[in-house]
Amino acid sequence: MKIVHLEHKNINKYKWDNCIRHSFNGIVYAFSWYLDKVCDDWEALIHGDYELVMPLPQSVKYKTCFLTQPFYTQQLGIFSTKRLTQSTINEFIEAIPGKYKYVDINLNTYNNIDTEKFNTTQKITFELDLIESYPKIARKYSTNARRNLKKAIKNKVSIVNNISAIELLNLKKDNSVVPYSEKILSVARKIISIGFIKHIGKIYGAFTQNNTLCAAAFFISSHNKAIYLIGSSTPEGKETGAMTLIIDKYIRDHAEKNLTLDFEGSNIESIARFFKGFGAKKCTYLNLKRNNLPWYLRLFKL
Repeated sequence: MKIVHLEHKNINKYKWDNCIRHSFNGIVYAFSWYLDKVCDDWEALIHGDYELVMPLPQSVKYKTCFLTQPFYTQQLGIFSTKRLTQSTINEFIEAIPGKYKYVDINLNTYNNIDTEKFNTTQKITFELDLIESYPKIARKYSTNARRNLKKAIKNKVSIVNNISAIELLNLKKDNSVVPYSEKILSVARKIISIGFIKHIGKIYGAFTQNNTLCAAAFFISSHNKAIYLIGSSTPEGKETGAMTLIIDKYIRDHAEKNLTLDFEGSNIESIARFFKGFGAKKCTYLNLKRNNLPWYLRLFKL
């Protein structure tokens, strides 16, 4: 199989997006306009006339090329308009140029590679099929999810689905356990903006009975999949079950549609338990690592 490596300037984005649009495993993260927001100099591996593609989200540190997973991009890997075999995927992985001395990227749930041949780690996401009616979906909620819903209703939390990106990002910045850098905020702002422009993004906000924003979440959709991409709660929002009410409202609004809600993780048990509480099922994908850094750089990047 002939696989070509293209620099960013040589990628035909019309053909690229056409491939992603018609890929059986297409996902919003892989569109050129999304990649441009999270990694402005990404490169690519391409087979044929863009029948199979693999984005290469590169960065340069210490005058060395790295491949690392961009912010707000859970899965990438190989995308195809045709059936994908393990041998084809292996060939793409082997075709990653040697100039990338360090590789740490996530493939997608349909990329089944030889785990004995490559250095991989299994990662987890949770997905909920919304094709059933809301009552059928809600019957599968956990006891804890039901308790949080009752708590939110008792505390008169209300949901609005047209709050601004600024409100969400300020909430995220002020309530993040890990400091939320300006770089991450900038990427989030760009993604939300283009999500609104393309009419595939929605922000749901939860307000206390005193009309104070206490939780918010941004969802972005494509390929019959909605992704819970950004979410945040204040201490009061956590105490009153506001995020549970937001997700429940999203499920109510989209039940009986050919849509899957992807919660984007997590390997953290407490977060995984929260997502499972809505009846979401565990799905796995692989993280791929390769470290060919010289010894003196391995001290900084292992």
